[in-house]
Formats: sequence, structure tokens, C-alpha cells
Amino acid sequence: MGITARGVGLLVAAVVLLGAGFRFAYPELTLLGAAAGAAVGYAALTAAWRPRLVVSRRADPDRVARGEPASMTLTVRNAGRLRSANLLAEDRCGSRAVPVPLLRLRPGRDTEVRYDVPTDRRGVVAVGPLRVTRRDPLGLVALARPYGETAPVWVHPRIHPLSAVPTGAGRSLDGRVDGVPHGSITFDSLREYVVGDELRRVHWRTSARVGELMVRENVDTSLPSLVVLLDNRAAAHPRRAGGVAESFESACEAAASVVTAAHRADLPVLLLLVGPEQTDGGDTAALGPLDRLAAADLSDADDALRAVTSRLRQDRLGDTLIFLTGPGGRDGLGDVGALRGAYPSVLVGVFGATEPTPAGSAGLVVVDAVDGAQFAAEWDGVRRW
Repeated sequence: MGITARGVGLLVAAVVLLGAGFRFAYPELTLLGAAAGAAVGYAALTAAWRPRLVVSRRADPDRVARGEPASMTLTVRNAGRLRSANLLAEDRCGSRAVPVPLLRLRPGRDTEVRYDVPTDRRGVVAVGPLRVTRRDPLGLVALARPYGETAPVWVHPRIHPLSAVPTGAGRSLDGRVDGVPHGSITFDSLREYVVGDELRRVHWRTSARVGELMVRENVDTSLPSLVVLLDNRAAAHPRRAGGVAESFESACEAAASVVTAAHRADLPVLLLLVGPEQTDGGDTAALGPLDRLAAADLSDADDALRAVTSRLRQDRLGDTLIFLTGPGGRDGLGDVGALRGAYPSVLVGVFGATEPTPAGSAGLVVVDAVDGAQFAAEWDGVRRW
């Protein structure tokens, strides 16, 4: 509860009048002081009354690409038996406040407000809660309360169309790694026959030797497994414009484009970030890759690249690695180049560099791009690296 400047003045006057009235035995001053104190007390009781409001909101849509339109529809219903007099309300939408008319809202009635959600920057726009301020008729006391939940609007990075995804790497049982066309099938293992297996997959020679029906298990070795490693270290994106690292925004767009192209081609893809992810306490595993890119932010963990590359080397999470970084991340290309033994295909995208990356850096294929659109334009020329 907050007392306005007018309320503070009246409360001070009440104390002075009561003190002077009792001190000098002036009943008139005592009466005026009591009236002033009573007015402040009445104002506090009036403002403390909590109106019964039911708040609901609907985002249309709740996930958009950067620059696409999105709106929020807010509905406020008066569930009480009194009019919502002397109420001022505003809804929070990111960093701005949207006024909501509630004056004289009748019982059982509702009011609806629709407004645009800013999508000019990638990120998660938190909308809400509704903040309702109740004032007394004299303007002495004001009390603000939150109503409703906070609804996020996910602003994904722009997605640039890619012509194709990399060809796969076929791994034979003797350990060799060869490039193979899409759709090749290779023998993987044998297992016992179960009802429903096709008889043409029965390996009769092995079945005769072991005395049980054995079925061949095949695997599609041509499907490339992509690993997209996004460098979100603050040191990798040193330049800022208005507090925004444009090189990081471009890297996010490139990552979103590769992930989307892989999903459209029904190829497995894994998105990793070098630094820790900030998801407001949520589980990153429950979020899709585009949502994670919307929530991605720069991290101060400047030494995290070596730990991530060590994990990639040990786990071998795929056969195609795409590392996306900024001008400050070129110092770590040696660590990325050391992964060429574990990943047959490695591509590095460097965004926002004023000078081209030296040819043959750590034996990697490097694409210098101004933004995500240029990276997508040069993708077709390097996708078979």
C-alpha cells in the first residue's frame, strides 16, 4: 500500500492539528485533526478492498520468427458484485506498459484489449501479469496488485532456406568411414526371430547352425547425424550495437536454418551451446531447438569451449559438426579442428569478422558471413565438404 503525496500531507496535518489541539486546549483544532486522520483511515480501508477480477490472455501466435506479427488478447471479467470503480490497470509487455480500461466495469461484464507484441528482436517476451491499482475517491492512498499469470511469446531467429543438407557418412562394421548416397542400407547385426518379422530377412545359414531362426538387422548408414554447436561465449562476440551482439544474432539465425533444414529432411540433428543456457529455471530438454535459440543468451564462461570439444570427442554425437561463432571465437578453432578425427565432416561459420579467416585454419572448412542470409547463400557451395 502506498500513500500519495496528498495523503502524506493530510496525515502530517492531522498529527499537527491533534497535537496543537490537545496541547493548547483548542477543541476546534482537535476536531479538524481527527477528521483528517479519519479521512486517511477511510482511504486506506477503501484502497485495501480487493476487487474480484478474472484475467485470461491468449497469444496469437505464441511462437513467431523475428519480425513476424504477434498479438496478445487480454480479457478481464468482473466476478464481484460491485462496480470496479477507481481502478487503473496496465499490462506488462516486455519492457513497456499497456493501459487497460477498467473504470466502472459492471459485475459479470468483461472488457477485452488486443495489442501487438514486439517481435523486432529475438528472445522470449514475457507478457503480464496485469497490474491493477485501486485508489480512494480522495486520492490519498493507492494500492497495486498483480492479477493473472505471465505468458511468454517466443520470438525465434529468422530462418533462411537452405538448398540441402550434407551427405551422410557410411560406417561399415570394420571401422571404415565412407561417403554414401542417401538411402543406403547396411547389415548391422543378427537377432532372434519374433512373430511378425519378414521371412526374407531370415539368415538361414546362421539359423541352421544355432538351431533357431535368426533375423538380419539392417541400418540406414547414409543418414547423416548433424551436431550444431553454437558459440554463445561473450568473448566470441565482442562487438555490441545498442547492447546487442549482431554476430551472435546471425549465428542464431544460421543455427535455426540448419536445424529446420535437417528436420524437413527427416535427419537427426542435435543443438548444443558452448556456454550454459539460461531458461529461467526450466528444463532445456523439454524445449524444442527453436525455443532454445529464442532463449539463448551470451555467457561469461569463456573457457567452456575446451570442455565442450572434449565431450564431443569422447561421445561422438554425430558425423557432421557445424560450429557457429563470432570474430572472437577464431582463437578456439584449434580445439574444433582436433575433432576432425571423430567427425568426418566439420564446417565452421564465422559471423561479423572484419577480416577473412585465414585459409586452412586448423584444416577446417570456414565460411565467413556477414549474417545468416549470406551463410545460407554460401551453404550450397560448401555443403559437400
